[in-house]
Amino acid sequence: MARYDQRTVRRARYAVATAFCVHGAVTGSFATRVPWIQEHAGVSAGQLGIALAFPAIGAASAMPLAARLSHRFGTRATLRGLLTLWTLALIPPSLAPNLLTLCLSLFVFGATAGMCDVVMNALGVDVEKRLDKSIMSGLHGMWSVGALTGSAVGTLAAHLDVNAQLHHVVAAATLATAGLVASRYVLDLRPDQDEDPPPRFTLPPKSALLIGAVAFCAAFGEGASLDWSAVYLRDVLTASAGVAAASTTGFTLTMALTRMAGDALVDRFGAVRTVRTGGLVAAAGSLLVVIAWHPLVAMAGFALLGVGIAVVIPLAFAAAGRKGPNPSQAIAGVATVTYTSGLIAPFMIGTIADATSLVVSFAVVTALAACLAVFAGVLRTGDRRVPGPVDAPVSDVRG
Repeated sequence: MARYDQRTVRRARYAVATAFCVHGAVTGSFATRVPWIQEHAGVSAGQLGIALAFPAIGAASAMPLAARLSHRFGTRATLRGLLTLWTLALIPPSLAPNLLTLCLSLFVFGATAGMCDVVMNALGVDVEKRLDKSIMSGLHGMWSVGALTGSAVGTLAAHLDVNAQLHHVVAAATLATAGLVASRYVLDLRPDQDEDPPPRFTLPPKSALLIGAVAFCAAFGEGASLDWSAVYLRDVLTASAGVAAASTTGFTLTMALTRMAGDALVDRFGAVRTVRTGGLVAAAGSLLVVIAWHPLVAMAGFALLGVGIAVVIPLAFAAAGRKGPNPSQAIAGVATVTYTSGLIAPFMIGTIADATSLVVSFAVVTALAACLAVFAGVLRTGDRRVPGPVDAPVSDVRG
């Protein structure tokens, strides 16, 4: 493993944080213009639902390739290329004239997003090892900051009736530039000369699957809350549209704020204790949603749910990155599980609600949140430090 001085590593940390922020901003920019894209493509609500499954399909299909790209080109060049492709992939969905082209563009959108996600997390894990302190929660917090920023700009653009094609071209150009600058300062991690390239597609190691199972519980709660919290308040508690929407905003904000503070908690109490406590908080919040008799009670429950699950996925990526000889492969396995969970969670909540009720659906979320407390031990990783002294770099960070 190449050695870098602490100044270079700290600079790389900020560069990776910027990459996370750019990644989140692309997501936020896209999400706010979905109604415009639906109208432009001329698709029904059901057809839009089909199209919106393709980002997750693309991500799950392409993420195993990220390790091979990093092996061949190094992490710096790989991140530079994938982050640029991901920002530019924001444009085609707004140009799609029909369902077929929309599905294809969203497949590419998801594929570039997923591969970029794997490389960013692998870089974050490496920097975390070198600094010997938790940073993954903060990095994912920066993703949330980017998503909120992209959403705010997108909301303003929609309010001003700005064409989504123009909005996304400008956003893509701006974010691509920021991504290129950030990529210049990340660590250029390369394999040993005698190391064989990873296979194009392979199952993740068993340890990553166990970690992925914990991440699944958190991602399921996140997907359910993001897509169904407003509906829950409207249909179950007869809240107004404004109050219902505020519940989703509150959930997102508590997640972002908790992630920004999560690194300090992990350094103080350790990953296992933090996730175990978070699982109890998330289960209590979800239970509060289930028994809520007033919209404000449910809003408080969703806020607690956001606090409880916020750091789980960042810590799952961090734990996966320390399992086995190929961190990118393990991270890709966990990422595939979380993306898949994000895809099926809204569907499962709706299916259970159709068969029973939304209250029962969130009772399932409560049970999964409790599983976080029970199985948090699989995130135990031991020492974060890179073996050997960290001294003068063998290569600098100039691209």
